[in-house]
Order: sequence, then C-alpha cells, then structure tokens
Amino acid sequence: MDQPGSNPTQTKPVIPAYVKAISGSLAGIVEAACLQPTDVIKTRLQLDRAGVYKGILHCGTTTVKTEGVRALWKGLTPFSTHLTLKYALRMGSNAVLQSAFKDSDTGKISVGGRFLSGFGAGAIEAVAIVTPFEVVKIRLQQQKGMSQEALKYKGPIHCARLIMREEGLAGLWSGVGPTIMRNGTNQAFMFTAKNTFDKVLWRKDEGDGKVLQPWQSMMSGFLAGIVGPVCTGPFDVVKTRLMAQSGEMKYKGMVHAFSSIYREEGLRALWKGLIPRLMRIPPGQAIMWGVADQYKEYPCVY
Repeated sequence: MDQPGSNPTQTKPVIPAYVKAISGSLAGIVEAACLQPTDVIKTRLQLDRAGVYKGILHCGTTTVKTEGVRALWKGLTPFSTHLTLKYALRMGSNAVLQSAFKDSDTGKISVGGRFLSGFGAGAIEAVAIVTPFEVVKIRLQQQKGMSQEALKYKGPIHCARLIMREEGLAGLWSGVGPTIMRNGTNQAFMFTAKNTFDKVLWRKDEGDGKVLQPWQSMMSGFLAGIVGPVCTGPFDVVKTRLMAQSGEMKYKGMVHAFSSIYREEGLRALWKGLIPRLMRIPPGQAIMWGVADQYKEYPCVY
C-alpha cells in the first residue's frame, strides 16, 4: 500500500550530466593519491625490454633503493590532473551519450546503448585528455636517477614544452590510436558491468533514488574494473611504447609496434604490466565509484 501523499507514477529525478562530471573529478583526486606507485611500476615493467626487473616487487624495491621513495610518485602532477579531468569528462560525456540512446517512451537504455555510450566516452577522453597527459607522465616515469640535473625532463611543464619543441605538437598525441582503443573498450565494459553488478548484487538501478553504501559501490566498481585490463592489455603496452619514444623512432605506428613486440619478445610481452594494472585499475574503480556514487546520488547536490 502506498504511503499517504505518495505518487506511484512520479518519475525519478534525472541526475544531470554536470553532477556526474563533478563526482568523477572528486573521485580522480582520491584515486591518484592512493595508486600512483602501482602506475609507476606498471610503466617501468612495460618499458623493460632488457628484463632488468624480475617482477612487481623487484621493480618497486629497485626503484626505491636506487632513486628513493619519492620516485614511486614520479609523474603525480600530470597523473592526478589527468585523472581529475578524465573522470569529469568520462562521467559527463557518458551521461550525455546515454541520454541519446535512451528509449523515448520508457526512458530506459539497452545494454547495447550503454556499451556504445561507454565506448564513446572512452574515445572522447582518450583524445581530449588522456593521450597528452600520459605522454608527459610516461616520459617522466621512464627517467631513472636521483640527480635532477642529469634528467632530461625537469618536470611536467618542462617536459611538455620540450616535447613540443623537439617533436612538434603531435608529439603530445603519440600513441593516440591504441589509447582510443584501450579507453573506449575499457569504458564500454566498465559502465556496462558496473550497472549489471549494481542490479545483480544490490537491486539498484541508476537514477532510482537508492543510495548504495560506499562499500557496495566499491565492490561493484572493483568487479567492473577487472574485465577491461585483461582485454586491452596489448593496446596498453603498445600505447606505452609509442608514448615513450623520443628521438629515433623504433616503432612506426600501432600495427608496426604490435608486430615488432610479438616478433621480438613473444606473445606474453603484449600483456606486460598486466598484474600492476590489475593492482591499480580495479582498486581505482572501487575508489572512484565509492566517491562518485555518494556524491551524485544525493539530491542536495543539484
């Protein structure tokens, strides 16, 4: 029986795109501060063609021993800025794209529409935000040593300026092709899986007014963050190799990088850095959704 004054036909309020964008930016700040060391280790492993590092722990301990603890936070400024902007753009653009795919009569979106919205959001963020920031981040992370004077790039701004001077503006978009494929596929799976896990585990549908507990959002986000890295590992390795290049170019493009890595290092090399990615992305998605869901589901914020 309905409560007095309730209206069973009343529609649930639609969460505005800007609210989702703000929730994503707040989540990006928290995630970057927590998970930067795993990203540094992942990058070092992916760039290790000579087999210097024996695994995740060896890479981490070697980095600390030879460069100090602060080296695990190399590239934090571009990483945190890029995450904040990326999540804002991701959540906002996904909301806009989903509205275009919604059924005009029921207001619901199909699984296919949700998947395409996620891919579109990932592709947009890859071009607009992710690629230039990751180029700078990777160039900073691949530098080894403690002496500031011996490093080619002195910081994120100096790095960006030097790349543009030596390689042109296009240098900041090195590896944009595999980045689009990686981020598009990642977000297609992530948004679809997150909604599915919310329904299956907590009987919650987006916009139904139900606010999940932070731990529930984090569990759904963690599970949703596992599929993408496994499927997109090769794109991530190729992207990192292309972005790290300066001066003489070993790889001529995405296809050439794929074939060269496979021929010279074997199939497994295309999934280098997968474990640290799984150490970073699922926990990162748990943090992101734990923050974002709490913010965007409360009516007082819009």
